[in-house]
Amino acid sequence: MLKSLRWTASVITVLTVLATVGCRDREAAQQNPRGPAATRTAGRAGGRPRRPGGTVGAVRTEMKNVIFRIDPEVTLEIRHLRGELVPTHEGEPPWFDDPGSFVLDIAEGEIAVTAQSMSALLNRYVFTGKDAPVRDVEIEIVGNHLRQSSTLQKKVKVRAVLEGDLSATPEGDIRLHPTSIKAEGLPVKGLLDLFDVELDELMKTQKSRGVGVEGNDLLLDPERLLPPPRIRGRITAVRIEPGRIVQIFGGGSPGSRLKPSLPEAANYMFYSGHELSFGKLTMHDSDLQIVDMDPDDPFHFYLKELQSQLVAGYSKTMPDRGLVAYMPDFDELGKRSATGGR
Repeated sequence: MLKSLRWTASVITVLTVLATVGCRDREAAQQNPRGPAATRTAGRAGGRPRRPGGTVGAVRTEMKNVIFRIDPEVTLEIRHLRGELVPTHEGEPPWFDDPGSFVLDIAEGEIAVTAQSMSALLNRYVFTGKDAPVRDVEIEIVGNHLRQSSTLQKKVKVRAVLEGDLSATPEGDIRLHPTSIKAEGLPVKGLLDLFDVELDELMKTQKSRGVGVEGNDLLLDPERLLPPPRIRGRITAVRIEPGRIVQIFGGGSPGSRLKPSLPEAANYMFYSGHELSFGKLTMHDSDLQIVDMDPDDPFHFYLKELQSQLVAGYSKTMPDRGLVAYMPDFDELGKRSATGGR
Protein backbone atom coordinates (compact mmCIF):
# COMPACT_ATOMS: atom_id res chain seq x y z
CA MET A 1 0.00 0.00 0.00
CA LEU A 2 2.78 2.42 0.90
CA LYS A 3 4.41 1.89 -2.47
CA SER A 4 1.17 2.64 -4.30
CA LEU A 5 0.82 5.81 -2.30
CA ARG A 6 4.40 6.78 -3.09
CA TRP A 7 3.64 6.19 -6.74
CA THR A 8 1.06 8.99 -6.69
CA ALA A 9 2.87 11.45 -4.45
CA SER A 10 4.57 13.42 -7.17
CA VAL A 11 1.26 14.47 -8.73
CA ILE A 12 0.31 16.66 -5.79
CA THR A 13 1.66 19.76 -7.51
CA VAL A 14 -0.73 19.64 -10.45
CA LEU A 15 -3.79 19.26 -8.26
CA THR A 16 -3.02 22.24 -6.10
CA VAL A 17 -3.49 24.62 -9.02
CA LEU A 18 -7.14 23.67 -9.21
CA ALA A 19 -7.60 24.99 -5.70
CA THR A 20 -7.53 28.47 -7.17
CA VAL A 21 -11.07 28.29 -8.32
CA GLY A 22 -13.20 27.10 -5.48
CA CYS A 23 -14.04 25.01 -2.41
CA ARG A 24 -16.58 22.21 -2.01
CA ASP A 25 -18.84 23.73 0.64
CA ARG A 26 -20.28 27.16 -0.14
CA GLU A 27 -21.23 29.41 2.76
CA ALA A 28 -24.81 30.64 2.43
CA ALA A 29 -25.15 34.36 1.70
CA GLN A 30 -28.31 36.48 1.72
CA GLN A 31 -29.76 37.31 -1.68
CA ASN A 32 -30.83 40.93 -2.15
CA PRO A 33 -33.30 42.42 -4.67
CA ARG A 34 -32.12 45.00 -7.14
CA GLY A 35 -33.33 48.50 -6.33
CA PRO A 36 -32.79 51.95 -7.77
CA ALA A 37 -29.13 52.92 -7.83
CA ALA A 38 -27.68 56.10 -6.32
CA THR A 39 -24.06 57.14 -6.14
CA ARG A 40 -22.13 59.43 -3.83
CA THR A 41 -18.57 60.47 -3.11
CA ALA A 42 -17.08 58.60 -0.15
CA GLY A 43 -14.52 59.83 2.35
CA ARG A 44 -11.80 57.59 3.69
CA ALA A 45 -11.60 55.98 7.12
CA GLY A 46 -8.45 53.97 7.63
CA GLY A 47 -8.07 53.67 3.86
CA ARG A 48 -11.64 52.37 3.41
CA PRO A 49 -14.89 54.11 2.39
CA ARG A 50 -16.81 55.70 5.28
CA ARG A 51 -20.38 54.46 5.76
CA PRO A 52 -22.87 57.12 6.91
CA GLY A 53 -25.75 54.99 5.68
CA GLY A 54 -26.79 52.20 3.37
CA THR A 55 -26.83 48.43 3.74
CA VAL A 56 -23.75 46.24 3.66
CA GLY A 57 -24.25 42.77 2.22
CA ALA A 58 -23.42 40.48 -0.65
CA VAL A 59 -23.44 42.21 -4.04
CA ARG A 60 -24.84 39.96 -6.76
CA THR A 61 -22.77 39.66 -9.92
CA GLU A 62 -22.95 38.31 -13.43
CA MET A 63 -19.99 38.05 -15.80
CA LYS A 64 -19.73 37.09 -19.45
CA ASN A 65 -16.62 36.59 -21.59
CA VAL A 66 -14.09 38.12 -19.18
CA ILE A 67 -10.35 37.46 -18.94
CA PHE A 68 -9.77 38.21 -15.26
CA ARG A 69 -6.10 38.96 -14.72
CA ILE A 70 -4.68 38.00 -11.31
CA ASP A 71 -1.13 39.24 -11.89
CA PRO A 72 1.15 39.81 -14.91
CA GLU A 73 1.35 36.04 -15.58
CA VAL A 74 -1.87 34.49 -14.23
CA THR A 75 -5.35 34.87 -15.76
CA LEU A 76 -8.74 33.20 -15.40
CA GLU A 77 -10.96 32.96 -18.49
CA ILE A 78 -14.50 33.50 -17.18
CA ARG A 79 -16.85 32.35 -19.91
CA HIS A 80 -19.94 32.95 -17.82
CA LEU A 81 -20.55 33.31 -14.11
CA ARG A 82 -23.27 34.15 -11.62
CA GLY A 83 -22.56 34.68 -7.94
CA GLU A 84 -21.88 37.27 -5.25
CA LEU A 85 -19.19 39.55 -3.89
CA VAL A 86 -19.31 38.69 -0.17
CA PRO A 87 -17.76 41.31 2.15
CA THR A 88 -14.93 40.10 4.38
CA HIS A 89 -14.81 43.15 6.71
CA GLU A 90 -17.76 43.52 9.07
CA GLY A 91 -19.82 46.61 8.36
CA GLU A 92 -17.88 47.52 5.20
CA PRO A 93 -18.88 46.98 1.56
CA PRO A 94 -16.79 45.27 -1.11
CA TRP A 95 -14.20 47.82 -2.26
CA PHE A 96 -12.36 47.26 -5.53
CA ASP A 97 -9.32 49.18 -4.23
CA ASP A 98 -8.89 46.42 -1.61
CA PRO A 99 -9.23 42.96 -3.23
CA GLY A 100 -9.14 41.44 0.26
CA SER A 101 -12.41 43.21 1.14
CA PHE A 102 -14.54 40.60 -0.64
CA VAL A 103 -14.76 36.99 -1.78
CA LEU A 104 -16.16 36.07 -5.19
CA ASP A 105 -18.65 33.33 -4.30
CA ILE A 106 -19.64 31.44 -7.46
CA ALA A 107 -23.11 29.90 -7.68
CA GLU A 108 -22.74 28.71 -11.27
CA GLY A 109 -20.31 29.30 -14.08
CA GLU A 110 -17.55 28.08 -16.37
CA ILE A 111 -13.90 29.12 -15.97
CA ALA A 112 -10.92 28.03 -18.05
CA VAL A 113 -7.27 28.16 -16.99
CA THR A 114 -4.48 27.99 -19.55
CA ALA A 115 -1.50 25.72 -19.09
CA GLN A 116 0.77 28.78 -18.95
CA SER A 117 -1.29 30.37 -16.16
CA MET A 118 -1.29 27.13 -14.20
CA SER A 119 2.49 26.89 -14.44
CA ALA A 120 2.95 30.51 -13.33
CA LEU A 121 0.53 30.08 -10.44
CA LEU A 122 2.36 27.05 -9.06
CA ASN A 123 5.78 28.64 -9.40
CA ARG A 124 4.80 32.11 -8.09
CA TYR A 125 2.40 31.31 -5.25
CA VAL A 126 2.36 27.63 -4.27
CA PHE A 127 5.87 26.19 -4.33
CA THR A 128 7.97 29.17 -3.29
CA GLY A 129 9.38 28.26 0.13
CA LYS A 130 12.83 26.86 0.79
CA ASP A 131 11.27 23.52 1.80
CA ALA A 132 9.00 23.29 -1.25
CA PRO A 133 9.01 19.66 -2.47
CA VAL A 134 9.20 20.64 -6.15
CA ARG A 135 10.53 23.46 -8.33
CA ASP A 136 10.27 24.66 -11.92
CA VAL A 137 6.78 23.31 -12.59
CA GLU A 138 5.61 23.26 -16.20
CA ILE A 139 2.06 22.31 -17.20
CA GLU A 140 1.07 21.14 -20.68
CA ILE A 141 -2.13 19.87 -22.26
CA VAL A 142 -1.41 16.85 -24.44
CA GLY A 143 -4.49 15.53 -26.21
CA ASN A 144 -7.03 14.71 -23.51
CA HIS A 145 -4.39 14.46 -20.80
CA LEU A 146 -2.64 16.87 -18.51
CA ARG A 147 1.15 16.65 -18.39
CA GLN A 148 3.17 18.10 -15.53
CA SER A 149 6.95 18.35 -15.43
CA SER A 150 8.70 19.35 -12.20
CA THR A 151 11.99 18.99 -10.36
CA LEU A 152 11.83 16.97 -7.14
CA GLN A 153 13.80 18.73 -4.39
CA LYS A 154 15.22 15.74 -2.49
CA LYS A 155 18.68 14.24 -1.90
CA VAL A 156 19.26 14.35 -5.64
CA LYS A 157 17.27 16.69 -7.91
CA VAL A 158 15.18 14.66 -10.32
CA ARG A 159 13.02 15.86 -13.20
CA ALA A 160 9.67 14.03 -13.12
CA VAL A 161 6.94 13.95 -15.77
CA LEU A 162 3.34 12.94 -15.10
CA GLU A 163 0.34 12.45 -17.36
CA GLY A 164 -3.17 11.89 -16.04
CA ASP A 165 -6.94 12.29 -16.40
CA LEU A 166 -9.07 14.80 -14.49
CA SER A 167 -12.66 14.41 -13.34
CA ALA A 168 -15.06 15.69 -10.68
CA THR A 169 -16.40 13.42 -7.92
CA PRO A 170 -20.09 13.40 -6.86
CA GLU A 171 -19.00 15.14 -3.64
CA GLY A 172 -17.51 18.06 -5.55
CA ASP A 173 -13.85 17.02 -5.28
CA ILE A 174 -11.47 16.87 -8.23
CA ARG A 175 -9.93 13.51 -9.01
CA LEU A 176 -6.60 13.08 -10.78
CA HIS A 177 -6.04 9.57 -12.09
CA PRO A 178 -2.40 9.13 -13.19
CA THR A 179 -1.88 7.15 -16.39
CA SER A 180 1.89 7.62 -16.65
CA ILE A 181 4.60 8.81 -14.23
CA LYS A 182 8.26 8.87 -15.20
CA ALA A 183 11.43 10.52 -13.92
CA GLU A 184 14.70 10.68 -15.81
CA GLY A 185 13.26 8.06 -18.15
CA LEU A 186 12.51 5.57 -15.34
CA PRO A 187 9.21 4.61 -13.70
CA VAL A 188 8.69 6.91 -10.72
CA LYS A 189 7.80 4.05 -8.39
CA GLY A 190 11.30 2.60 -8.55
CA LEU A 191 12.95 6.02 -8.56
CA LEU A 192 11.13 7.17 -5.42
CA ASP A 193 12.28 4.03 -3.65
CA LEU A 194 15.82 4.60 -4.89
CA PHE A 195 16.00 8.12 -3.50
CA ASP A 196 13.99 7.30 -0.37
CA VAL A 197 11.22 9.83 -0.98
CA GLU A 198 8.47 9.23 1.56
CA LEU A 199 4.83 10.13 0.95
CA ASP A 200 4.44 11.95 4.25
CA GLU A 201 7.42 14.17 3.41
CA LEU A 202 5.88 15.21 0.09
CA MET A 203 2.48 15.70 1.71
CA LYS A 204 3.84 17.75 4.62
CA THR A 205 3.29 21.14 2.97
CA GLN A 206 -0.05 20.07 1.50
CA LYS A 207 -1.99 18.99 4.61
CA SER A 208 -3.92 22.25 4.84
CA ARG A 209 -4.86 22.12 1.14
CA GLY A 210 -7.34 19.26 1.31
CA VAL A 211 -5.37 16.65 -0.63
CA GLY A 212 -6.39 13.03 -0.06
CA VAL A 213 -5.42 9.65 -1.51
CA GLU A 214 -7.83 6.99 -2.77
CA GLY A 215 -6.04 3.99 -4.21
CA ASN A 216 -3.73 5.35 -6.91
CA ASP A 217 -5.78 8.51 -7.35
CA LEU A 218 -5.48 11.85 -5.63
CA LEU A 219 -8.59 13.70 -4.46
CA LEU A 220 -8.67 17.44 -3.91
CA ASP A 221 -11.15 19.39 -1.82
CA PRO A 222 -10.18 22.72 -3.40
CA GLU A 223 -9.21 25.73 -1.32
CA ARG A 224 -8.25 29.25 -2.16
CA LEU A 225 -4.62 29.63 -3.18
CA LEU A 226 -4.83 32.73 -5.34
CA PRO A 227 -3.93 36.13 -3.93
CA PRO A 228 -7.03 38.26 -3.19
CA PRO A 229 -9.70 38.47 -4.31
CA ARG A 230 -10.40 34.94 -3.16
CA ILE A 231 -12.70 32.75 -5.24
CA ARG A 232 -14.88 29.93 -3.99
CA GLY A 233 -17.58 27.67 -5.37
CA ARG A 234 -18.42 24.01 -5.96
CA ILE A 235 -16.90 22.28 -8.97
CA THR A 236 -19.38 19.89 -10.60
CA ALA A 237 -17.40 18.94 -13.72
CA VAL A 238 -13.96 19.38 -15.23
CA ARG A 239 -12.74 18.80 -18.77
CA ILE A 240 -9.65 19.39 -20.86
CA GLU A 241 -9.65 21.51 -24.01
CA PRO A 242 -6.66 22.38 -26.22
CA GLY A 243 -4.29 24.32 -23.96
CA ARG A 244 -6.84 24.70 -21.13
CA ILE A 245 -8.48 23.09 -18.13
CA VAL A 246 -12.16 24.01 -17.96
CA GLN A 247 -14.01 23.88 -14.65
CA ILE A 248 -17.79 23.93 -14.29
CA PHE A 249 -19.32 25.41 -11.14
CA GLY A 250 -22.80 24.63 -9.86
CA GLY A 251 -24.84 23.65 -6.86
CA GLY A 252 -25.22 27.23 -5.65
CA SER A 253 -28.33 29.38 -5.45
CA PRO A 254 -27.92 32.16 -8.02
CA GLY A 255 -31.41 33.53 -7.38
CA SER A 256 -33.43 35.26 -10.08
CA ARG A 257 -31.76 36.40 -13.28
CA LEU A 258 -30.11 39.80 -13.09
CA LYS A 259 -31.15 42.64 -15.39
CA PRO A 260 -28.17 44.65 -16.59
CA SER A 261 -28.82 47.91 -18.39
CA LEU A 262 -27.30 46.46 -21.60
CA PRO A 263 -28.13 42.72 -21.57
CA GLU A 264 -27.15 42.45 -25.23
CA ALA A 265 -23.51 43.44 -24.53
CA ALA A 266 -21.08 40.76 -25.70
CA ASN A 267 -18.58 41.06 -22.84
CA TYR A 268 -19.36 42.56 -19.45
CA MET A 269 -19.40 42.42 -15.66
CA PHE A 270 -22.56 43.44 -13.79
CA TYR A 271 -23.00 44.18 -10.07
CA SER A 272 -26.39 44.55 -8.40
CA GLY A 273 -27.73 45.32 -4.91
CA HIS A 274 -26.29 46.53 -1.58
CA GLU A 275 -23.19 48.75 -1.45
CA LEU A 276 -20.17 48.64 -3.72
CA SER A 277 -17.17 51.01 -3.60
CA PHE A 278 -14.36 51.84 -6.00
CA GLY A 279 -12.03 54.82 -5.80
CA LYS A 280 -13.91 57.67 -4.06
CA LEU A 281 -17.28 56.44 -5.26
CA THR A 282 -19.75 54.32 -3.28
CA MET A 283 -22.88 53.02 -4.97
CA HIS A 284 -26.00 52.22 -2.89
CA ASP A 285 -28.33 49.52 -4.22
CA SER A 286 -25.60 48.89 -6.74
CA ASP A 287 -26.42 48.92 -10.42
CA LEU A 288 -23.07 48.92 -12.22
CA GLN A 289 -22.32 47.34 -15.58
CA ILE A 290 -18.75 47.37 -16.89
CA VAL A 291 -18.84 46.89 -20.67
CA ASP A 292 -15.99 46.05 -23.04
CA MET A 293 -15.39 48.79 -25.60
CA ASP A 294 -14.22 46.12 -28.08
CA PRO A 295 -16.92 43.41 -28.39
CA ASP A 296 -14.90 41.35 -30.87
CA ASP A 297 -12.87 39.54 -28.21
CA PRO A 298 -13.25 38.81 -24.45
CA PHE A 299 -13.00 41.71 -22.01
CA HIS A 300 -9.48 41.77 -20.53
CA PHE A 301 -9.84 43.12 -16.98
CA TYR A 302 -7.11 43.70 -14.38
CA LEU A 303 -8.45 44.76 -10.97
CA LYS A 304 -5.06 46.17 -9.97
CA GLU A 305 -5.24 48.54 -12.96
CA LEU A 306 -8.93 49.43 -12.60
CA GLN A 307 -8.18 53.14 -12.37
CA SER A 308 -6.18 53.08 -15.61
CA GLN A 309 -9.00 51.30 -17.43
CA LEU A 310 -11.56 53.73 -16.00
CA VAL A 311 -9.53 56.76 -17.11
CA ALA A 312 -9.14 55.34 -20.61
CA GLY A 313 -12.90 54.78 -20.93
CA TYR A 314 -16.07 56.68 -20.15
CA SER A 315 -19.33 56.18 -18.22
CA LYS A 316 -23.02 56.82 -18.80
CA THR A 317 -25.97 57.11 -16.41
CA MET A 318 -28.95 55.15 -17.75
CA PRO A 319 -32.68 56.05 -17.55
CA ASP A 320 -33.13 53.34 -14.88
CA ARG A 321 -30.46 55.17 -12.79
CA GLY A 322 -27.93 52.43 -13.39
CA LEU A 323 -24.33 53.26 -14.30
CA VAL A 324 -22.62 51.80 -17.36
CA ALA A 325 -18.83 52.12 -17.50
CA TYR A 326 -17.22 51.45 -20.89
CA MET A 327 -13.60 50.32 -20.64
CA PRO A 328 -10.90 49.23 -23.08
CA ASP A 329 -9.14 45.89 -22.66
CA PHE A 330 -6.23 46.04 -20.25
CA ASP A 331 -3.83 44.67 -22.85
CA GLU A 332 -4.85 47.50 -25.20
CA LEU A 333 -4.08 50.38 -22.81
CA GLY A 334 -0.54 50.97 -24.08
CA LYS A 335 -1.64 50.92 -27.71
CA ARG A 336 -4.46 53.38 -27.08
CA SER A 337 -2.14 55.79 -25.23
CA ALA A 338 0.35 55.68 -28.10
CA THR A 339 -2.31 56.52 -30.68
CA GLY A 340 -4.24 58.95 -28.50
CA GLY A 341 -7.44 56.93 -28.88
CA ARG A 342 -10.14 56.75 -26.27
